[in-house]
Amino acid sequence: MEKLDGKSMDIVSENIAKLKELFPDVFSEGKVDFEALEATLGEYVDGKEERYSFNWNGKAKARRIAQTPSTGTLRPAPEESKDWDTTENLYIEGDNLEVLKLLQKSYHKQVKMIYIDPPYNTGKDFVYKDNFKDNIKNYLEQTGQVDSAGNKLSTNSDTSGRYHSDWLNMMYPRLKLARNLLKDDGVIFISIDDNEVNNLGRLCDEVFGEENFVADAIWRSTDNSNNDAKQFSSDYNHTLIYSKNSAWLPIKISDPSKQTHFKNPDNDPRGAYFDGNPLNSPNPRENLTYDIVSPSGHIIKPPKNGWRWSRETIQEKISTGEIRFTKDGKAIRRRTYLCDMKGLPPSNLWIDLEKTGHNRQSKYELLKMIPEDIFDTPKPVKLLKYIIEISGASKDSIILDFFSGSATTAHAVMQSNSEDNENRKYICVQIPEKTDEKSKAYKAGYKNIAEIGKERIRRAGEKIKEENANKEGRENLDIGFKVFKLDSSNIKAWDPESDDLEESLFEAVNNIKSDRTEEDLLYEILLKYGLDLTLPIEELELAGKKVYVVGLGALVICLDEQITLDTVEEIAKLKEQYDADDLMRVVFRDNGFKDAEVKTNAIQILKQSGIDDVKSL
Repeated sequence: MEKLDGKSMDIVSENIAKLKELFPDVFSEGKVDFEALEATLGEYVDGKEERYSFNWNGKAKARRIAQTPSTGTLRPAPEESKDWDTTENLYIEGDNLEVLKLLQKSYHKQVKMIYIDPPYNTGKDFVYKDNFKDNIKNYLEQTGQVDSAGNKLSTNSDTSGRYHSDWLNMMYPRLKLARNLLKDDGVIFISIDDNEVNNLGRLCDEVFGEENFVADAIWRSTDNSNNDAKQFSSDYNHTLIYSKNSAWLPIKISDPSKQTHFKNPDNDPRGAYFDGNPLNSPNPRENLTYDIVSPSGHIIKPPKNGWRWSRETIQEKISTGEIRFTKDGKAIRRRTYLCDMKGLPPSNLWIDLEKTGHNRQSKYELLKMIPEDIFDTPKPVKLLKYIIEISGASKDSIILDFFSGSATTAHAVMQSNSEDNENRKYICVQIPEKTDEKSKAYKAGYKNIAEIGKERIRRAGEKIKEENANKEGRENLDIGFKVFKLDSSNIKAWDPESDDLEESLFEAVNNIKSDRTEEDLLYEILLKYGLDLTLPIEELELAGKKVYVVGLGALVICLDEQITLDTVEEIAKLKEQYDADDLMRVVFRDNGFKDAEVKTNAIQILKQSGIDDVKSL
């Protein structure tokens, strides 16, 4: 029986498989023949030593970190969650680098929109210190705010010689992993200030491609200027927007303030309109160059590039009234009706405080729910709602924020859903960075930032539910969230070089850590199989043993011990019961069978029922 791989998606292996599929002839004895690859790519190979590139100290290592699979897991915390059995939202505590690796299988190309508000690298930020060898251990040390030697971790001081490099090394692997999670028509919005906007832009050009840069939106973040500023008052933040590819387009916005020119002076039955939209072709077209004769006999010459449409189409639009002659018959005008307008492309200048809010407003917004003052500049719910709107994230879209902070994104998702009855889902990731022991938040019982984020979501959800008490569809509003926490794998690693070989062999047989629960194992299996962490899980008892059925038969898991063939035969019947076709997979505990004979026969019984994917852990 094959053992379940304990690692997250191996991105390098995936990339090699894709390359082999495209160019099988460039592989020799399983390795890439780079001379053959160069010959295949021809003129697209840049062999020049001097070329435009963006490099910094540690970049190669940062790339390797992104490609190194994680051996960690996400442990469920139902007691800290809300509506555990029904919610489709996730709140994950952990280093977002490892969490993004663990999400690669389950959420590959599943996320419609990403919003992040990362550390701005002002010299006061808590910047994640990645460790190439063991990032899980490194994370556990960081959340204690000490390193392996017991020394306190410091911020990324601007006096450091590698001040910008350290920040880039943090951002690079996270953005590479995040891109994998975006759908083909997905988009990412990143808030940043002047300090690192140039470096972030060049970094995103590399990760997402220069051709996928959409906009640098300027958000007016304050409602008043700083009179104490030494040079200029900094009144805005940047929001860099990159699409996964050209398939993404922003949703057009209906803005009444920009539609005041629509009038109805002649009581047109179709309502307000605007006369004067251009009728010329955007490019020179000889076949569209012709004269039009008005009813009064005037000859109307074509514009410089010719008309926008053919003679026949123009005549049709004249007959419907979309195109009309002026009273003197010397010109034509195209009539555009307000009722036909689908909105305008969103502007990259976000200065309407009513629409996108500002920092002072958002601080008061948060203080009303969490009186303990911990976040200096949380983002306003209005800003995130606007971003959600123009992103096109609707219906069952997944929205990811892996620098969750004050959990504004989760709040905005719930608020948006309450207003348009959609079912957007969020995944928030936040490292449980400790709060200052002298702070109001710490004294109020919030030992880390993740605790504040979870409480904000709880209170915001209840407030939204209360405000929509009489609204139709209120019962379908998801204000819950499942909490998961990053940790080392639930399965012990066998160390063949151990000094105590007998103990090491014993642990290889009894390979589940003693402090881990069945539920811990259950969700690690879901991650390794690449299944959604919010799939419905049904608990059954078959021949006296507990069996979990995940996703209506997609996966069956039995983690009990002393399993007999009676249980195996009952599991085999589930395939027909759930009408699972060829999709059903089964996982057992490796040492869970009554004896070796039962284990061998179990595989054959399941195969006879058409279940070929059987693994153990």
